[in-house]
Amino acid sequence: MAALAGLRVLAGGGGVTRAAHAAWRQLPHSLDGRGKGQLLMRVTCAAGGRQFSSEVKSEDELRVRYLEGEEQGIVVLGINRPHAKNAISKGLVKSMLKAVDSLKGNNKVRTVILRSEVPGVFCAGADLKERAKMHPSEVGPFVSKARSLMNEFANLPMPTITALDGAALGGGLEMALASDIIVAASSTKMGLVETKLAIIPGAGGTQRLPRAVGVALAKELIFSARVLDGDEAKSIGLVSHVVEQNEEGDAAYRRAVALAREFISQGPIAVRMAKLAINQGIEVDLATGLAIEEACYAQVIPTKDRLEGLLAFKEKRPPRYKGE
Repeated sequence: MAALAGLRVLAGGGGVTRAAHAAWRQLPHSLDGRGKGQLLMRVTCAAGGRQFSSEVKSEDELRVRYLEGEEQGIVVLGINRPHAKNAISKGLVKSMLKAVDSLKGNNKVRTVILRSEVPGVFCAGADLKERAKMHPSEVGPFVSKARSLMNEFANLPMPTITALDGAALGGGLEMALASDIIVAASSTKMGLVETKLAIIPGAGGTQRLPRAVGVALAKELIFSARVLDGDEAKSIGLVSHVVEQNEEGDAAYRRAVALAREFISQGPIAVRMAKLAINQGIEVDLATGLAIEEACYAQVIPTKDRLEGLLAFKEKRPPRYKGE
């Protein structure tokens, strides 16, 4: 019950705590106490239990923008390493980990978009020039840290969209696969090409690609190091949306912003709970998944946003959700 004691602190309110207790009792016996505790801690944190408002400063290799006006609540992470085609370096991993860590506790952020600030390329994969200078004993820890970055990005509580307006190869595609939704320009080239270098995808590609396109097709793509364009990627379900590139070279980004605007008008706690229920549920059996859904639903019942949604419906006006 130590996890539930922690939930009281995180929740900051009796309604959510009571909901957490009820959800705990409903979770199946197939989850041990530790598993239940970890799940409910994530449920409560995603529901907004932690109240932080962190400003993320722009780094040289990563630009962070908080959009305003009708797009308030959208944060754009822009990779900016033009001299290296946005290749993943130690510095970039450090900057992205710092940004993601700041965003995950900020309840004002409703959707995160990952894009490139460099025309024609999203990310060329690992920085091979930097990699060539590493001692073999350094390679494993670096790849492990990159994998940790992808996991942290995938576990952000709010929706994430990756906009591919240029090539996404190796680790670049692995980064995109860690997001909830991928939007790509039709001319974009993408693929897990590591076997060409006699290595394998090491930042989640061998796990996330099969979950996106199926096991057999993922094996074929990885074994052959095949590169696809946007239309081919859309046809196999690798990307959710494909758009024709425009003269500015940012068609995928613009589509991502339009998609994000659809998200930010919905109840933010509900969206976070829906993401958590889906992400956790697809990894377990149906009975456990339904119990996870019930635990997540319990978090939205005591919220002010739920009451605001009902009142707005009654008064025939758009709801004004505050994430409370």
